[in-house]
Amino acid sequence: MRVMTNDKASLAILFMDVSDSTRLYDVLGDTVAFGVVRQCLALCEEVVTSLKGRVVKTTGDGAMCAFPDAGAAVQAACEMQLRLLNLHLQSGALAIRIGLHYGPVLVQGDDVFGDTVNVAARMLEFAAGGQIIATETTVSMLSSQQREATRRLDTLPVKGKDAEIGVCEVLWQSGSDRTLMPSRVDTTLARAGIARLRLVHGGREFMVVLSITIGRDAENGICLTDRLASRRHAYIERRKNKFVLADRSSNGTYVQIEGGQHFVLHREEMILSGSGFITFGHRPQAADDEMVRFWCEDAAEANTPASPGA
Repeated sequence: MRVMTNDKASLAILFMDVSDSTRLYDVLGDTVAFGVVRQCLALCEEVVTSLKGRVVKTTGDGAMCAFPDAGAAVQAACEMQLRLLNLHLQSGALAIRIGLHYGPVLVQGDDVFGDTVNVAARMLEFAAGGQIIATETTVSMLSSQQREATRRLDTLPVKGKDAEIGVCEVLWQSGSDRTLMPSRVDTTLARAGIARLRLVHGGREFMVVLSITIGRDAENGICLTDRLASRRHAYIERRKNKFVLADRSSNGTYVQIEGGQHFVLHREEMILSGSGFITFGHRPQAADDEMVRFWCEDAAEANTPASPGA
């Protein structure tokens, strides 16, 4: 795919990036880590070329790519994730995150500029490792079959845009239903005033901007070991700058608001407020390793406790 110099066109711009590459270099050393990253980028370039796209430029541990249409870009994104899943690297598990947007661009030589590029880059910021995030505009241009493998997440403010943008996830893996934002939340999110939820479980910290699932199933964002917990016990998702906890378990979900009320959810929902802790399948116990602590941060408006079923 080639576009004339200084020409205007509509393209799908895809950004991909190796997740947590700093840790990779720290664990493997510079030489080995560099080789692993290059192997990953080569795999992605091969996919891009096979689907009539091109790599516009590499960006450290990632790349910016251009495709003639949204469908090809989404297909490439899914193929990248699938191939990497089946690739045996010296580093062990390696994840990439992908963001994309389709729209008008300005092509100058081999480079591509414009608002579409900026929006695609923002989608990359919203993505976690192993995740594909696309704008709602892009998803609307997909075939009906491709649209079935997506889900709308929310609308988010994007720097430089007056109106919020609809954000969707491309579900490239069968049964995929988790959406965990990176623990390293970009400062642009904080400046935008987007509600975030900080969770701590088993010594690990999770910063959630969109949603996360919790349960014994290994596919969950937070994986529990307590036998009283269900395989897909509960999920938390952001709705208009508030975080809603939904129970879908057999034994219920218990919520203690710090300095306030406690709730028991049975197939019900509630808005999380302030800080507190959550237990799964039983009431809170001393030294409970499965307890999840939570803190609501940077919400545009104060949340108030809601009764179950809200």
